[in-house]
Amino acid sequence: MKDKRKKRHFVETREHYDLLVREGDDPVKDPPALREYMERWDGEAFFAALHLNNTEEVLEVGVGTGRLAVRVAPDCKRFTGIDLSPEAIGRAKNNLAHLQNVSLVCGNFLSYDFHHKYDMIYSSLTFLHIREKKKAIGKVAQLLKENGRFILSIDTSRQKFLDCGERSLRLYPDSPQKTEKYLRVATFSLIEKIQTEAACIFVVKKASR
Repeated sequence: MKDKRKKRHFVETREHYDLLVREGDDPVKDPPALREYMERWDGEAFFAALHLNNTEEVLEVGVGTGRLAVRVAPDCKRFTGIDLSPEAIGRAKNNLAHLQNVSLVCGNFLSYDFHHKYDMIYSSLTFLHIREKKKAIGKVAQLLKENGRFILSIDTSRQKFLDCGERSLRLYPDSPQKTEKYLRVATFSLIEKIQTEAACIFVVKKASR
């Protein structure tokens, strides 16, 4: 008897998100039910941890089409978002066009040459696409000003693949234990660790010299 299971058609992260946008997927325009679903990773607990105050320069790692940025950027002095997907960045530019304090970059966070330091960096549901997690956390530390804050929401499902129709995307599951270890190695001080239904949120501060 033939095995009728479909073989996975693997795509790279950038291709996956490019295709999602071309297919009409824009989380900024999600219906209420889907927004509520996403809040399992970055709901009110996540936003409360950001402590936005209109005076800080902020970087989002994995800005996508601007799902979080549309809420964060208005309360920043200056907002920068970086993402691998050209299609997502293009849509984010449209979604955030009404804001004058926004800069968007299409590039790989690990290899992009930033010429600026930030008061706060945050990321949600992006580290599951990053294999070199220790390196990524180290780069965050380098990009933060003294006493700068990093708010990181990681998925705790340990899922290794993301299936979307006929496509499948390889994931690199996050471990709260290893993440905390990498944060400490990067000389971050743990302020708070928040457990939600689907995520572990780390709120850390760059140690002063």
